[in-house]
Amino acid sequence: MVSTSDVIRTYMSGEVPVNALRGVSVDIDGGEFVSIAGPSGSGKTTLLNLIGCLDKPDGGEISIDGMKTAVMTSDELAYFRREKLGFVFQTFNLIPVLTAFENVSFALSLLGLSDEEVRDRTQSILDEVGLSGMENRPPLKLSGGQQQRVAIARALVKRPRLVLADEPTANLDSETGEAILVLMEEMNRRYGTTFVFSTHDKMVMEHAHRLVMLHDGQIVSDERR
Repeated sequence: MVSTSDVIRTYMSGEVPVNALRGVSVDIDGGEFVSIAGPSGSGKTTLLNLIGCLDKPDGGEISIDGMKTAVMTSDELAYFRREKLGFVFQTFNLIPVLTAFENVSFALSLLGLSDEEVRDRTQSILDEVGLSGMENRPPLKLSGGQQQRVAIARALVKRPRLVLADEPTANLDSETGEAILVLMEEMNRRYGTTFVFSTHDKMVMEHAHRLVMLHDGQIVSDERR
C-alpha cells in the first residue's frame, strides 16, 4: 500500500538547512494499523505529509497503492487524495457552518455520486461511529470526541484504501482518546482499511499493530506486534 525508498526532506530555517528526513525507507502493507512515532522534531509528521501527497520529497521515491507520486501533476495529486486517501487531523478540521451530516456528505459530493447515495452512505457511516441523532448539530454543539468521530466518518465515507491520522488523540482526554482508537481499530478490522498514525501518544503506540520509531529523521526501530 505504501512504499518509501531513501526519502529525504530538507527545510530551510532562515539560512540553515534542517534535515527533517534522512533516507527513510519503509513498506506498509494493505490492512495494517501502523503508528509512526517519535519525539517532536523526529520527522513523523513530515513523513505522514509526504505519504499523504501534501508535500514532495527532495530525494528518494514514494509509491502509494502502486502509484509513484513524484511523477504526478498537482491536479493528479489532488484527484488521488480525493479518491484514494482519508485524513484525520488533531484539530478535527471540520467546517464550522456545516452540520455533522453536511461535513461528512460534502466529502462524498465531490465524487459525483447521486444525492440518494450520498445521503445513504453518510447516514450509514454516522450510525457506525455512534452519532445517530446528532446529524444536525454543528461542530460547536459537539464534544471533542464527537467532533473527532465526525472527522473519522468523513475520512471513511469515501471508502479509501488508506487513512492517515496526525496526532488524532492530541486534543482529547484519555478516556475519549481510548474510545476513538478502539473505533478506528474496529473500522480497520471491518473494512480492511490501512491506518497510518503520526503520534507521540503512548496510548496510540500501544494500540498500534506495528510501531515505526523515528529519531532525527531516521528509522531507529520497526516492531510488529
